[in-house]
Amino acid sequence: MLLHQIALTKLPQIGDITAKKLLFHFGDAKGVFSAKSKELLAAGFSKLVIHSLRNNSALKEAEKEVAFVEKNNITPVFYTDVNYPYRLKFCDDGPILMYYRGNANLNYSRILSIVGTRKITDYGKWIGRKIVEELSDYNLLIVSGLAYGADTVAHQSALDFGIPTVGITAHGQDMLYPSENRKMAKKMLELGGILTEFPSETQPNRENFPKRNRIIAGLSDATLILEAGAKGGALITADIANSYSRDVFAVPGRTNDVMSEGCNNLIKYNKAALVTSAQDIVRAMNWESKATQNKQMTLFQELSEEELQVAKVLSDNGECGIDMLVNHTGFTASKMAAILLNLEFKNLVRCLPGKRYSLN
Repeated sequence: MLLHQIALTKLPQIGDITAKKLLFHFGDAKGVFSAKSKELLAAGFSKLVIHSLRNNSALKEAEKEVAFVEKNNITPVFYTDVNYPYRLKFCDDGPILMYYRGNANLNYSRILSIVGTRKITDYGKWIGRKIVEELSDYNLLIVSGLAYGADTVAHQSALDFGIPTVGITAHGQDMLYPSENRKMAKKMLELGGILTEFPSETQPNRENFPKRNRIIAGLSDATLILEAGAKGGALITADIANSYSRDVFAVPGRTNDVMSEGCNNLIKYNKAALVTSAQDIVRAMNWESKATQNKQMTLFQELSEEELQVAKVLSDNGECGIDMLVNHTGFTASKMAAILLNLEFKNLVRCLPGKRYSLN
């Protein structure tokens, strides 16, 4: 099965969106390759897609990658796997396959991405470390891009304060860029991990970084921009996060600080909420400390097992849509709607705009 899953990513003219459509029609990656041309045409796929599927070199290329994955104890994360990040499933262009090393749960109940300029100032380092330290009581996972500057501050601060952290790379698992972060990355494998959609022997080419950024944005509940100039990858990540309807936060700076121009513009044009401390993020995301969560859950002793399950998801994650609740609990959408209605009658849950729900 892994052979065909990897081969699916090797096919020219077939991207993540088309690959997901193929999986929907034919069940799994092996079924996609076994599909007859007339079946593909009947399902609405073009002759270009059919021609690409008949490219036998994809399976041969995949054999090499399977050997690399098995030799290096890398965990493939395929779109239909139970451990595939559910947040990315709500992103149409989310990767069909990723390669993971580490032990952090990619479906952590709270995930914050932190990004920014590679030319981070002392102010950016200070505020980044301060915010991460303040978040250490809130049971979350921190995601960044393992690059110089703000990414390094995010990952290293997380490690220093015992927060699991995952780095998303723009290259394969056979290398690490930049090499100066190798020591830090080794520690991240113990408390977090390293994730990429790129197979081995993929170099960190310029065009790979925007693709990497969509994973950073899509894997997270929210994105924090520490510092950013007028242009740069951090602003691309912010735009992608906004397109996914995820929360975006930015740290403001003085009007004449070049490395704060991007953050100031995000705030000015209502593309990000202003943040000066972790509490601003906690309040906006409706996160609570573990101690507060435990205290709150004692109020739910009279709930049914199913109601308690839904209440716990809301307690762990703050605001949730029905899709997210269904994904966490395994209930059908209709059953979830009935449970939420009962919880509303009990004045424990409130319905928010956009068909989202939170605890009262």
